[in-house]
Amino acid sequence: MFRHPMKQFTLPQNSFLLLLALVTLAFFWILLPYSGAVFWGVVFAILFAPLQSRLLRATGGRPTLAALLSLAVILLMVIFPMTLIAASMVEQATGIYMRINAGEVSFTSYFQQVVAVLPNWALSLLERFDLTSLASLQDKLTEGAAQISQAAGSYALNFGRNTLDFVVSAAVMLYLLFFLLRDGRVLAARIQRAVPLSVEYKKRLFQNFVTVVRATVKGNVLVAMAQGALGGLIFWMLDVSGALLWGVVMAFLSLLPAVGAALVWAPVAIYFMATGAMWQGVVLAAYGVLVIGLVDNILRPILVGKDTKLPDYLVLLSTLGGMALFGINGFVIGPLVAALFISVWELFSRADEFHED
Repeated sequence: MFRHPMKQFTLPQNSFLLLLALVTLAFFWILLPYSGAVFWGVVFAILFAPLQSRLLRATGGRPTLAALLSLAVILLMVIFPMTLIAASMVEQATGIYMRINAGEVSFTSYFQQVVAVLPNWALSLLERFDLTSLASLQDKLTEGAAQISQAAGSYALNFGRNTLDFVVSAAVMLYLLFFLLRDGRVLAARIQRAVPLSVEYKKRLFQNFVTVVRATVKGNVLVAMAQGALGGLIFWMLDVSGALLWGVVMAFLSLLPAVGAALVWAPVAIYFMATGAMWQGVVLAAYGVLVIGLVDNILRPILVGKDTKLPDYLVLLSTLGGMALFGINGFVIGPLVAALFISVWELFSRADEFHED
């Protein structure tokens, strides 16, 4: 129930609100080409705000110096290592793509090796559900695998060709990040004052937003990085070609809790065991279940906490939807929007409590 009747705006006020909406839309439209850089600048500013506060105290209250030191830490701890990994990944993906085109990598032969060692009941099962025949199934699977690999290689090649765009976006992000670190508190206070909501709503919404951003990045990204690193390590130890590339793929897939990195290591373990490399297959399967699989259960509660953890099905749907709409940035934007959706509706359901306070 509203306590006051709805306020009636005059024609000049309505005109100003329309102008405000148009100018805001135009401003976001101008920023659209660098929306990814702006988004990650805001994310990094929120993540490293505690570091900025500590450095601000250590430098005697000099915000510019503290922001420069924070930026240097981010460059050394995050940007520089990620750039090296991305460059190595592009190199490995390009190499695999070239080998596929040259015929050095044949998915048909891999499939034939697996089929050759299948028991009769498995072959009968495949033939019972055949699309036309076992040979047709083989052609479809190998064609699909080749298309996925070639698409990954083409994406890596395009990424390498668009290096200039990446460098410009990174520069914009770092430039913006410096000012967000230095003036973040002032900007946040201005935005909070401008939001046309009650003080109780604004306080709780801003707290939830910061908490959700940190939880999403720490809980999803860091867990994904850990699983990808562990997966790449075991692939390297087992001499699997393109270990770094597959480690990055496992990191991205681990963002999907219903499927995860097992989509990569499980088929490789099956291939090892089917082709006679039994100990490699057993080691990879045990490592995948006992090490890679348990990382999520151990690290996520520590990094996120129980209060901000979304249900796995909601993480899966929001991550897939976010990546479909926003590309690579969607694996953070999707769960972030889902968590804010839950927070906003929770605040709405508890509106009477706020009025009583």
